Amino acid sequence: SATHNDDHALLRRAWTVPVLTSLRQPRHFNEIGRTLGTVTDRALSLSLKTLEDRDWVRRKINYASRPPRAVYSSVNTGQVISRLTAPEITLLG
Repeated sequence: SATHNDDHALLRRAWTVPVLTSLRQPRHFNEIGRTLGTVTDRALSLSLKTLEDRDWVRRKINYASRPPRAVYSSVNTGQVISRLTAPEITLLG
């Protein structure tokens, strides 16, 4: 299916998996950037936007902080990938 192929294309993009890995817990833009180290703000912004459009990442504004800040979380397929790539995964046996 087209969606399946689109998902594979998205997974092959440079920052998709690293961004999702960093989002195994919700984070602010700068925290994601620090986690990834070498990513430029532009590349990170584009990657998050693409993942948001695909509904793999959700962006929420935290109005309690001053100034309000966006918090990003992995959702749906993005959340599954976050969990699969997270080093803390333990197999329950």
